[in-house]
Amino acid sequence: MTEMRIRSIDESTLQTVLAEDVDFDGEIHFSEPLLIKGQVKGKVVSETDLYINAGAVVAARVEARKVSVKGEVHGDIHAKSRLELFASARVTGNVHTPDLIVQSGCLLNGSCTMGSQVSNEAGGSDA
Repeated sequence: MTEMRIRSIDESTLQTVLAEDVDFDGEIHFSEPLLIKGQVKGKVVSETDLYINAGAVVAARVEARKVSVKGEVHGDIHAKSRLELFASARVTGNVHTPDLIVQSGCLLNGSCTMGSQVSNEAGGSDA
C-alpha cells in the first residue's frame, strides 16, 4: 500500500505572502503561488497554488489550482487539481476537487464533490 503524504511549503520559495497582520476584505486575483497568514474576506481566485497557514482565517469563496489548508476557511473551495487538508485545518463550506488529501484531525463541515471535471457552478454561493 502506498503511503500518502502532504508536504509543508517552504515559505522562502514563495514571492507573495500576506502576513499575520494583514486583514483584507475584497477580491484577490493572483498568478503566482500565494501564502495567506492573516485574514481574508471576500473572494480568492488563482491560476496557481494557494496556501492557507495555521492561524490564518479565510472567509471567502476560494478558486485555485491547488489549495493547501492548515488554518480556517469559511466558504466554498474549488481546487482544480488538488485540495490538501492538514490536521489543523478547519473548513466550513462545500469543496469541489478531483483529488482530496485529508490528514487525521482536520475538520470539514460541508459537502464534497469529486471527479475529473469539477464544475465551478456547483454549490455556487459566495461566502
